[in-house]
Amino acid sequence: MTQTELSTPRLRPAAELLEMYRRMRRIRRFEERAAELYRASEVPGFLHLSIGQEASAVGACWPLSSDDVVTSTHRGHGHCLAKGLDTQGMFAELMGRATGTCHGRGGSMHIADPEHGIFGANGIVGAGLPIAVGAATASRLRGTHGVVVAFFGDGAVAQGMFHEAVNLAAVENLPVIFLCENNHYAEFSSAADQHRAPLSARAAGYGIGYEHVDGNDVVAVADLMTAIVGRIRRGAGPVLVEAETYRWHGHYEGDPERYRSAEEVAGWKERDPLLVLRRRLAPEDLHAADAVDAEIEAEIAAAVEAARRAPAPAPETLFHYVSEVRPSVPEPAPPTGEVFRTMDAVRLALEHELAADPDVFVAGIDVGAGGNVFGLTRGLADRFPGRVRDMPISETAIVGTAVGAAMAGMRPVVEIMYMDFIGACFDQLLNQAAKLRFMTGGRASLPLVVRTQFGAGKSSGSQHSQSLEALLAHIPGLTVVMPSTPADTYGLLRAAIRDPNPVVFVENRLQYGRKGPRPPADHLVPIGKAKVVREGRDLTLVSYSRMLHDCLAAAETVSAEGIEVEVIDLRTIAPLDRETVLASLAKTNRLVIAHEAVRDFGVGAELVAMAANEGFWHLDAPVVRVAPPPMPAPYTPELERLWLPDHDAIVRTLRQVASV
Repeated sequence: MTQTELSTPRLRPAAELLEMYRRMRRIRRFEERAAELYRASEVPGFLHLSIGQEASAVGACWPLSSDDVVTSTHRGHGHCLAKGLDTQGMFAELMGRATGTCHGRGGSMHIADPEHGIFGANGIVGAGLPIAVGAATASRLRGTHGVVVAFFGDGAVAQGMFHEAVNLAAVENLPVIFLCENNHYAEFSSAADQHRAPLSARAAGYGIGYEHVDGNDVVAVADLMTAIVGRIRRGAGPVLVEAETYRWHGHYEGDPERYRSAEEVAGWKERDPLLVLRRRLAPEDLHAADAVDAEIEAEIAAAVEAARRAPAPAPETLFHYVSEVRPSVPEPAPPTGEVFRTMDAVRLALEHELAADPDVFVAGIDVGAGGNVFGLTRGLADRFPGRVRDMPISETAIVGTAVGAAMAGMRPVVEIMYMDFIGACFDQLLNQAAKLRFMTGGRASLPLVVRTQFGAGKSSGSQHSQSLEALLAHIPGLTVVMPSTPADTYGLLRAAIRDPNPVVFVENRLQYGRKGPRPPADHLVPIGKAKVVREGRDLTLVSYSRMLHDCLAAAETVSAEGIEVEVIDLRTIAPLDRETVLASLAKTNRLVIAHEAVRDFGVGAELVAMAANEGFWHLDAPVVRVAPPPMPAPYTPELERLWLPDHDAIVRTLRQVASV
């Protein structure tokens, strides 16, 4: 389709123009009433209004079906209403009511309803863009011809998330429209002070199409978007659309707005999107527009009153929606098959789930043609074409792809090559994967797995040796799994892929060659359940991942001295199986924890606190941790050996605690 074809205006019937007017009027009056409620302290949280920008929201959503997806921003009321959300639920959400769209868990900045294709307003600038790419990936994999519209403001262009998302969409030719509502201000700062390159140049740099439109003319926006959406449904790739518009209110309600003049605002108000559309109406249709005004006024009044009457969430629902109830999985019988390796367990688990469920796909850096840097996914791309996907080195886009695809109903398994690299994608874990189910009142489901690996002891240096599980376990909503054996790796990875919650699955690369008996193909291991792997009476020793094997060897060493140690493999870090640890402590009355992560503020510290609180009357000796001191991992082998505890350090600690 040519530029001329894209920009040629359509003659639209009066009924369509009036419906566009109705949708814009609904947004306008919703936000004006929201501002009044905020000033009256009936809206307790932040409020960012898009008054003046109604045309871009309505025009962009005009050609979309209920199956198409939008991602939004912190200024997202208009997008949600234009995509079909009802005003009553949204007012109730802003007012923190149980009947709100998200049961009062999200508020203004986090309204979402995936069933309507609304994957969420978002309080993090630019965060919806990688999620949109994930939704577009799901559409492409399923062949649904669905389209995703990713709304963002001009300020988001400065975010790395913008670059990663647009680049990935371009590389994979995904069905996504990146729609910039350029309202000329990034919070308090003029767009001219934030960027040196126009969006047209950026689009050219990514090799994707670019279109500019008057964002205050709903017909112009709808015409352009109708053409682009049709083209994308026929197989075209991503497009960057810049809708030039203006927000009448400040960045937030209460903003003193010292950064712009009253004359500037007044000038833009003369281009009011509602007035622009009214000028398109025939004289005989203006009475119908006035009737729409009255209709919307009544709708808004009724919605506000219904929200006011609605109850607040009940106290007993405080913990609702943090995580989905996971399926019950019994502890399996010990494996007895032929010997296989941990690296085989990873590949076989992925292969099993890819074959069993068409909604499962694997994505990451060099996981396809390269077969993973450790060879773990070798051959899978050939067996499952299109479902084992190589990605650019863009950790935020990789995890965002998982979030968006999971919200679209798929079960992505994405890989972050080293655990140390989670800092590069932390927002998508911390604020998106972990929180979206809660903030949407359970409307969003996030069945995704982020595989990664760690391992100190091979002079990998401070940026490739970190054990960061405590950082992840501290985030409510994330499940963190760290297996120690090949069979548990297979069973836990399969369970993680089938789990309805976001799981970070952490392997230890020094374990990839470890051998053990192979379990049957249907082998599953329960998530959230520790295992007593050695019975004992004198002392409880808790560990996980690679260090568990040092603990088992140390237990055998002190057994020859008459000290019988009970060894527990946590397997899952979060949620923590407190019951198994406390039951063992009640039997042995002594507790030692060993892990590869640095000592301070770690998993061991949490277990110490648990023992002091819930197990205090069982303790006959101080609880002791065996862990590296709080410093970066040294590169030099001699220093790294001093830093990283080993079998001998564990033995010394067991003797010390047993002697008390």
